[in-house]
Amino acid sequence: MSELKFERLRKRPDFLLAAKAPALSRGAVFIQMRKRPDEDPTVRVGFTATKKIGGAVDRNRAKRRLREAARLVLPLHARPSHDYVFIARGGTTAREWGRLLDDVKTALISLAAEHDGKGPKGPRPSPGASKTAASSPRPDQTVSG
Repeated sequence: MSELKFERLRKRPDFLLAAKAPALSRGAVFIQMRKRPDEDPTVRVGFTATKKIGGAVDRNRAKRRLREAARLVLPLHARPSHDYVFIARGGTTAREWGRLLDDVKTALISLAAEHDGKGPKGPRPSPGASKTAASSPRPDQTVSG
């Protein structure tokens, strides 16, 4: 398998197109994944943090952490010809590093499964709908490590 090429998303229209694509939130990260219509296998990645995160120092730290997490996890789980936008959430700067990596990994895997039609298509059930699956006391061992 050939190595994927990565580029940064820098222009607002690219971010706006990704905003209309499927997205998923896991822990301290929100990820949008968009399949591009072109045949270019390059994976494009963008990062953003809103002012809700805090001042410039906090936003920059959150984006640095997301960039490093993406650098480590995307080569394993990214898809060719896709754009990914990583959006920092409130806990991104304080999240334990291993947990942040798990958040990114599980979000990418879930987005890919949804894209392939193996995951849920509609809205998630409400928090009170299914107590058995949602409140499992043991962590899912398939996504950690």
